[in-house]
Amino acid sequence: MPREPQNNHYDVLIIGGGQAGLSISYLLKQQGLSHLILEKNLLGHAWRSERWDSFCLVTPNWQCTLPGYPYQGDDPEGFMVKDDIVAYIDGYIASFGPPALEGVAVTGVTRDADGGYQIASSAGVFHAGQVVIAVGGYHTPILPSDAAQLPAGVLQLHSSDYLNPAQLPPGEVLVVGTGQSGCQIAEDLHLAGRRVHLCVGDAPRVARRYRGKDVVKWLDEMAYYDLPVDKHPLGAGVRDKTNHYVTGRDGGRDIDLRKFALEGMQLYGRYEGLRDGVAHFGADLRANLDGADAVYRKINDSIDRHIETHGIDAPPQAPYTPLWQPAADAPATLDMGDGKIAAVVWCIGFRTDFSWVDAPIFDQRGYPHHDRGITAQPGLYFLGLPWQYTWGSGRFSGIARDAAHLAERIAQVAAVNERKYGVSATS
Repeated sequence: MPREPQNNHYDVLIIGGGQAGLSISYLLKQQGLSHLILEKNLLGHAWRSERWDSFCLVTPNWQCTLPGYPYQGDDPEGFMVKDDIVAYIDGYIASFGPPALEGVAVTGVTRDADGGYQIASSAGVFHAGQVVIAVGGYHTPILPSDAAQLPAGVLQLHSSDYLNPAQLPPGEVLVVGTGQSGCQIAEDLHLAGRRVHLCVGDAPRVARRYRGKDVVKWLDEMAYYDLPVDKHPLGAGVRDKTNHYVTGRDGGRDIDLRKFALEGMQLYGRYEGLRDGVAHFGADLRANLDGADAVYRKINDSIDRHIETHGIDAPPQAPYTPLWQPAADAPATLDMGDGKIAAVVWCIGFRTDFSWVDAPIFDQRGYPHHDRGITAQPGLYFLGLPWQYTWGSGRFSGIARDAAHLAERIAQVAAVNERKYGVSATS
C-alpha cells in the first residue's frame, strides 16, 4: 500500500488517484521527480464505489493501456466487469507503488509568490513546484430542481449511487436519461424483471459489432481515436456531447431501446418536470429514437467506406431496420403518486467543480482553458478531462498519451526550476 510521506515539499503534487493520477505518477517516478498523489478516498475510488454491480467496460479489454501496464489477460476482445476493473487498477498500483496519501481532501490550490503552489488539504498544507489536477470532469451529481417534489414514498437516487435492482423497493422504476449510465441501468432493471419507465433524450447510439468486427476495432483502424479535438468537426463542442450508448454486458451487444419497448419497457420523451405529483415528458420520443439510429447508421456507413476504400474482405451486413415505432398518442405524463412507481434513478450527469482552484484560467462555466492539459498559468495542469485531447482522454485507452505529453512538459519545467534555484523541491 502507498506509504505516508516524510515531508510536504515536492516537485509535483497530483490531486486525484484515479487512472489519470496514477498514470502521471508512473511517468514521474520513471523520471525521478519527487511527487505525491493526494486522493480524497481510496486510489481508484470511482471504479470501486461509483459503479453498479453489473457494470462493465463498453470498450474491449485490449484498449486498456495504462502507462507501463497494458491488459495482459486472456480475453482481449472481452469487456472487464467491475471486479476485474478494480483488480486491474490494484495490479497497476502494486506494479510501481505510487507515493500517495489516501483519505485526504484538497480544499484549495493557490500560487506562491515564488511561482510554486500551496495546496491546502485535510492533512495540512503541501508545497509543490507544479500541480496536476487529475480529478476528471464529473464531480457533482445533477438532480433536477423539482426532485424534492416527488412523493415521499418514492425512493430517488443518482446513477452514481445505484448498485443493483434489489437495492430498490418492489414496484416500477422510472429511469431518467439515456446516456451510457441510463441505458445500462434501465437494461439492468429490465433484465431483472422490473417494470421500467425510461425517459429518452437525444443521446446517440453505436453498434457493438458490424461487418465481422467490434466497431471499436474498426474505428481504431480508421484512426478515429487519434483525432485531436481541434480537428473534430464539432471542435471543443464535442466535450459537451453525450457518449454513444452500447454495452459490453454478456460479451457485448447493441442497446436498442426499440427492442426494450417491444419487451414491455415504457418509453417517453425527454423529462420536462414534475407538477402536482405528475411527471411530464416532451413529444420528442420518436425524434430522439430516430436521431440515435441516424448516428448508428452514419458510423456504419463510414465503416463501409473504409472497407471499400482499402479493399478489405469483410462480410456484408444488412442496414438496421427499426423494430418498433412509438404511437402517435404515446404517453406524455406519468402519475408518480399512484403507488406504482417505487423509485426514480436520475441519470442526467454531473457538473464540474473547480471552485477550489484559485487561478485565472476558467471560462464563465468554470471549465479550465487549456492546451492538451497545459494551462496559461505556469506549472498548473489538468489530466483526465473528457476529450482533453482525443476521444480516449481520461479513459484507459488514451490516458497514457495525455500523461506522457504532460510528463514531458513537467520534466522540462522542473529542470528549469532546478537551474534557476539551484535545488529541487525536495532538497
